[in-house]
Amino acid sequence: MAVTTASALGVTGLATSAQAADVNVAKNGGFESELSNWTCSAGSGSTVSSPVHGGAKALKATPAGQDNAKCSQTVAVKPNSTYRMSTWVQGGYAYLGASGTGTTDVSTWTPGSSSWQQLQTSFTTGASTTSVTVYTHGWYGQSAYYADDLSVTGPDGGGGTDPVVIPGVPAGLAVGTATSSSLDLSWSPVSGATGYNVYRDGSKVASVAGSSATVTGLAPSTSYSFQVSATNAAGESAKSAGVTGKTAATGGGGSSPVPKHAVTGYWQNFNNGATVQKLRDVPAQYDIIAVSFADATTTPGAISFNLDPAVGYASAADFKADIAAKHAAGKSVILSVGGEKGSVSVNSDASATAFANSAYALMQEYGFDGVDIDLENGLNSTYMTKALRQLATKAGSKLVLTMAPQTIDMQSTSGEYFRTALNVKDILTVVNMQYYNSGSMLGCDGKVYSQGSVDFLTALACIQLEGGLDASQVGLGVPASTRGAGSGYVAPSVVNNALDCLARGTGCGSFKPAKTYPALRGAMTWSTNWDATAGNAWSSAVGPHVHALP
Repeated sequence: MAVTTASALGVTGLATSAQAADVNVAKNGGFESELSNWTCSAGSGSTVSSPVHGGAKALKATPAGQDNAKCSQTVAVKPNSTYRMSTWVQGGYAYLGASGTGTTDVSTWTPGSSSWQQLQTSFTTGASTTSVTVYTHGWYGQSAYYADDLSVTGPDGGGGTDPVVIPGVPAGLAVGTATSSSLDLSWSPVSGATGYNVYRDGSKVASVAGSSATVTGLAPSTSYSFQVSATNAAGESAKSAGVTGKTAATGGGGSSPVPKHAVTGYWQNFNNGATVQKLRDVPAQYDIIAVSFADATTTPGAISFNLDPAVGYASAADFKADIAAKHAAGKSVILSVGGEKGSVSVNSDASATAFANSAYALMQEYGFDGVDIDLENGLNSTYMTKALRQLATKAGSKLVLTMAPQTIDMQSTSGEYFRTALNVKDILTVVNMQYYNSGSMLGCDGKVYSQGSVDFLTALACIQLEGGLDASQVGLGVPASTRGAGSGYVAPSVVNNALDCLARGTGCGSFKPAKTYPALRGAMTWSTNWDATAGNAWSSAVGPHVHALP
């Protein structure tokens, strides 16, 4: 996860301002007393002993049919008061919210993950509000979600409380992947903690919500000592036992050969009815060519690449010569991992190492400049982060690393794809989210936008731009023609308007971002082959526009 300075988060102020009057007005938030104080719709809820975030039990709630597995309780509150809500969730789609606040009801959500993620929000009560309904729920037709350690912290409303106590000391602090400028840390979650402080050589350098952090800005070949503490509204625990980590002598990150504003195109290593082309046929407007796709092997995490005879290369040497020619023209050629049918799985230390080793071997064999992560069937942020950092250490500073998540993957920073992007921000070239085949989605203003419009492109890009990615790491991914995707095609003029809206503040629809992002990286399309089928209309219109951005 990206490290944020303690001063930016105001952690010190939080601990100081949590006066004795602040209590947890929710009852049985750890579900240790089964479903006491909770009501779950249609019998959807139960308690389980695994997985749990803290204590011995957690909530499991399963949506079914027209039921979203809502579990709620009514809490006593004081009027004109602010309350902070928090819970830990995993599994399927999970929401945390409050209704009947007397002011603005609130909710937050995550598309789900295989590990515990924290949801947090806050609400202010109205002048005559003495009770509020707090709830969790999943989503229709989705898998079960788990929730644990829910708290609603603020002034005592007189309805009885679960006391807020200072959390215990974190255990299991360990140093993971090291680069020349960063070290990965992880530790065991602490029951009742709402956050953690990270200390380097005795000084607090970060405050994070989860039980891991990547500390950046470090010097090469240098040893550092780390400790962590757990925090909540009651205060901060003692510091953990210390561990020492040493940065690498050299590492990934930094200066890739990609231009300031770049166009990415996927090249199809197969024939699906689009124009079959060799790499030499890809127009010069494309700065990054993503060869699609790598193949999974029998070794978990490991990848291979096999030229499809359908594309017409006489030999692998001929293909490699085309890559070299693109390099000579100042272009980058990378290997895309995944796609709609991709089955590469990186979910352990061994598979992370296998991925890094095999990807680097292919880079050396073919001349690929890096990899593109286009896994549409699930991604584990912990182990994919380890894999990519290992690859960066091997490949060096010229590594080109791109991602092509679906829109649902980038709706929340707690999603696995978004977490991965933030985890590797220091070595990440660009995220070209796929603004197609997705239907309507939420923009950064909380409004719903339909695909196929300039607002869909700009309001969803805003989530990434305001969620922690640098503008230079955000690109707009769209189909090259109406045949390139099942839905979501927009004319090149709409793409150019969206680029102008984000970079210049012109050409916007009903949504206009609060500021401009002139460093916006550019645009991506699926695919160079479908572009060729349409007479290269997309690259001819969008390419020059991207390259002319400020």
